[in-house]
Amino acid sequence: MIDWQRVNTLREEVGAEDFDEVVELFLEEVDEVITKLRGMPDFATLEEDLHFLKGSALSLGFRSFSGLCQVGENLSAEGKADQVDLNEILQNYTQSKQVFQAEMTQALAS
Repeated sequence: MIDWQRVNTLREEVGAEDFDEVVELFLEEVDEVITKLRGMPDFATLEEDLHFLKGSALSLGFRSFSGLCQVGENLSAEGKADQVDLNEILQNYTQSKQVFQAEMTQALAS
């Protein structure tokens, strides 16, 4: 679910002192789009929203969430935005975020 090697690489790239700030910013920005998708998703911008989520997820190692966003982005690009399983994407994000927050300290220590 979480690519901890990617998380460690990001931490090395930005520096341990800035890592928490990067994580906080990531979660804030992603949560904004997630809230939008939970409320009234706009199929006209769904491809763009999922592209943003996919890229953000890859940056922070949310591997399975990123994969689901990629599938949804592809469907949207094909004019099939109504076939995107938003519930699965939203549930996976919630689960990924919980795992990330619960395991981050231990994963980065090892």
